[in-house]
Amino acid sequence: MRLSRGGVIASLVYLLIGAAWALLSGDVLFVGWFVVVAVAGAFIPGEANQVTLARAYLAAPALAYATQKQFAPLAVTVAVASVTDLLDGTVARRLGQRSNFGGALDPVVDGIFLGAFVVGIAIGGAIPVWLALVVIARYLLPAVAGGVLLLMGRRPKLQHTLTGQVSTTLILVLLGGISLLRALQQDPGNFVPAAEVVIPIATVATFVHLGFSLRGRTRTAATG
Repeated sequence: MRLSRGGVIASLVYLLIGAAWALLSGDVLFVGWFVVVAVAGAFIPGEANQVTLARAYLAAPALAYATQKQFAPLAVTVAVASVTDLLDGTVARRLGQRSNFGGALDPVVDGIFLGAFVVGIAIGGAIPVWLALVVIARYLLPAVAGGVLLLMGRRPKLQHTLTGQVSTTLILVLLGGISLLRALQQDPGNFVPAAEVVIPIATVATFVHLGFSLRGRTRTAATG
């Protein structure tokens, strides 16, 4: 791996913004996290991938605001993360930067951001701990499965699935909605019960879809 000029520039910008946030908010312990992500980002080429990495940086503010029950800035953080989730794919298509690496990076970064977010709001008491564990498993298990396949010498084609995109959207909408309502000092009402039903179902659907996709690709490779 080698340094990417665009990656270095983006990392410096993100690092400055992150350090400024940490100093202003008093959460200086997160500076280490920003440094780690910035160092990794310096080796990642492509504007689209740098947009994706924004969610990794945002994981620190999401965790801080959620644990401190600062729901207004938390809702803004989730909204910004959602915008980057929509924007990175558009940038990749417009600039012709769609790649297997980008397809792998996106769910990993989603898992980092949403993992920090759900751990924070579970600690803050906004959702039950078991639901946070479901969200973490939604991103951790596919990552582990992909790692196992790579260790076995297989190189699965990494791309978004419809169920995966839908489940990520539902998690952002439902849990982001809870944060927004808390920010407005309103009762989340049916959002929490809906999340407790919809998110596990969407997670199972994602696992099933991934399982069938990998099985189909394995058969094609064996008969090709």
